[in-house]
Amino acid sequence: MTAQVSTTHLTNILSSARQRTLELLDGLNGEQLVGPKQPILNPMIWEIGHVAWFHEFFILRQEYGNAPLLDRGDLLYDSIAVAHDTRWDLPVYPLVEMKDYMTRVFDQLVDRLDGGLASERDSYLYQFTTFHEDMHDEAFTWARQTLAYPTPNFKDDGPRVSRDPIFGEISGDACIPGGALRMGSEPTDAFVFDNEKWAREIQVFPFKMAKVPVTCGQFAEFVEDGGYETDGLWTEDGLRWRREIGAKFPVYWKRDAAGGWKVRSFDIWDDIDLDKPVVHVNWHEANAFCKWAGRRLPTEAEWEFAATMCPGRDGTFVKSEYPWGNSPITGLRANTDGFELGCAAVSDYSAGDNAWGCRQLIGNVWEWTADTFNPFDGFSPDDYKEYSKPLFGTTKVLRGGSWATRSRYIDAKYRNYFGPQRSDIFCGFRTCAND
Repeated sequence: MTAQVSTTHLTNILSSARQRTLELLDGLNGEQLVGPKQPILNPMIWEIGHVAWFHEFFILRQEYGNAPLLDRGDLLYDSIAVAHDTRWDLPVYPLVEMKDYMTRVFDQLVDRLDGGLASERDSYLYQFTTFHEDMHDEAFTWARQTLAYPTPNFKDDGPRVSRDPIFGEISGDACIPGGALRMGSEPTDAFVFDNEKWAREIQVFPFKMAKVPVTCGQFAEFVEDGGYETDGLWTEDGLRWRREIGAKFPVYWKRDAAGGWKVRSFDIWDDIDLDKPVVHVNWHEANAFCKWAGRRLPTEAEWEFAATMCPGRDGTFVKSEYPWGNSPITGLRANTDGFELGCAAVSDYSAGDNAWGCRQLIGNVWEWTADTFNPFDGFSPDDYKEYSKPLFGTTKVLRGGSWATRSRYIDAKYRNYFGPQRSDIFCGFRTCAND
């Protein structure tokens, strides 16, 4: 059951998401809005149409029976019906007409809201379609990174708290005691994504988890030690990927004249920051590093235990929304919402630590887990039936969000999922000690 929220809140998050979408289009020419045909990207001029169509279809049309606002909207912007590799060749609406359509959809959505408490149904649909736009905005952000477009300019659209100063190096493992975990979401939670249904109790055994994600400095040691040339470190699928791509180091790294490393952020090459988490490494690369280091990726259950369980007064554990408890995400606790425009050092954001000293479980980089993305017992799809189900069994689970993820929908139960070959997303990882 979705908790009812105010219509003012729904208007505010709609406005915030649309502001970010328009900021990500800003400064791009017509050619850049189309971009090259790649299996990991969409043409941005198509994708903004899809985002607006998604709002219109699920709320204005499917829920409330309004007539379509575009003559060819269903033929062009339904991502389930329109094959991915055809999207560059479609007769999409030009940008000026698409911005007008986006405005008309937005205005009709807001006009329906009366300033009081939204119904349970509206509370769910408006939040879900806004979160869908947020997810595409993160995809727009990594598309700009993939294509070496200029760094976007994000205007702060809400109160932020400056992050804490660096407190020095943090390293080593946290000893997580394990115990019973209600993994997933409960029917009484305020908002639930379908792949979180439903919580069931599992036993997590004690384990040791790195306090911070793997850094660029640590990953550089793996590269320098021949990690990409040592076949025994790689799974069969990972070895196949590495050979097909010809990978010798992370995708946005290159050697400098002195034999060190440069890293590209959007269209700028800069010296590597050894204290920041390695980012844009896929599951195969993360898994190979773990084998080289004599470590392993955490299971999804271990990750959720570390990120949600807080010791209670009586020696038991209480499940919380975040590693630090139930207080909301702020700029003091986590690097989210895009305003840093990149990763922070792994020593930052100590206010977001869990009970055992693990830092940055929320924000900075998405973290690969060992597990394949599969449904929980009791899963059933919600209104957008293709949100999760088509990806079960073929993708790997990531947790925690990145610097570009909007804090309004991320919590420690949120499950992200991408193919193990994907390194374009803002993904990193942390490790666990072998049993």
